Amino acid sequence: MHTVSLDPWRQEHRFLGRDHARNERRLWLVVGLSAATMLVEIAAGLWFGSMALLADGVHMATHAGALGLSAFAYLLARRLEDHPRLSFGTGKLGDLAAWSSALLLAAAAVWLLVEAIGRFLAPVPIAYDEALVVAVLGLVVNLGCLLLLGGAHDHEHGHEHQHAQEHDHEHGHDRDRRGGARSHAHHDHNFRAAVAHVLADALTSLLAIAALLAGRELGWSALDPAVALLGAAMILHWAYRLLRASGAVLLDASPDPGLEQRIRGRLEQGSDRIADFHLWRLGPGHLGLLVSLVSDRPEPPAVYKARLADLPHLAHVTIEVHRCADRAPA
Repeated sequence: MHTVSLDPWRQEHRFLGRDHARNERRLWLVVGLSAATMLVEIAAGLWFGSMALLADGVHMATHAGALGLSAFAYLLARRLEDHPRLSFGTGKLGDLAAWSSALLLAAAAVWLLVEAIGRFLAPVPIAYDEALVVAVLGLVVNLGCLLLLGGAHDHEHGHEHQHAQEHDHEHGHDRDRRGGARSHAHHDHNFRAAVAHVLADALTSLLAIAALLAGRELGWSALDPAVALLGAAMILHWAYRLLRASGAVLLDASPDPGLEQRIRGRLEQGSDRIADFHLWRLGPGHLGLLVSLVSDRPEPPAVYKARLADLPHLAHVTIEVHRCADRAPA
């Protein structure tokens, strides 16, 4: 009995981003730096009896925890990449971590908002010199974290910019249905979440330094809670954008309306018509496509796949073709 080998026909389900390993290494370095700073601040706060240092150390612990979540998602996605129970691989683990991180960002912003309103209603004395030391230390640490993350972030952005130029040259600056810019179906939302956490922390430190200096030198104590309100509003905005982007991936929303239109245009030729269409994101830079076609003169699925061969990011394509049923006589 002849046994047919299926190996040439099997498709891999490895849909991690191209910079996955690089981003993971840099993120673990940032987690280590944040954790070390946390331990130093908590130890100094307990040793010197400084509530400001102790509070910032606890805040840094939540910051390190959120970054640790992103780093662990990279590790888990890599370790489980070939798990047989995961039908489409682990590409969405990063989006799940990003969505969770966005919730943590939003919770931190709400806490900052409530705390600022409370300070407006019931002002408390501020130890300006001690608080400035803590704020400067926090800013330095976060700038260091941004430097560690910046290389991978710039590398990813460079790839995106290069792809956008090639894409625009071929397709003429396509826009989505709402007239906005092309959707970012290839972004690593987990990495963006980590950068957002560091930026949020750096922003609050920078605003705090400005407010503390103004309060110490000019007596503008009300500026401290005012800048906290501004920081909370900006962090909430980042959290909302990240929740919307990562949530759309988790719900299998169509990631690129412009690409969807081009796919439909290439498949619907002659009597070929699309009866069912699904385009979704499998991971950063990887899209899945499932199409059901009906036609008076159907071709083999390979013919239709060849029409899409040069389109970007299509990593897993399934096409089924049906002959149109004869119409019943009137």
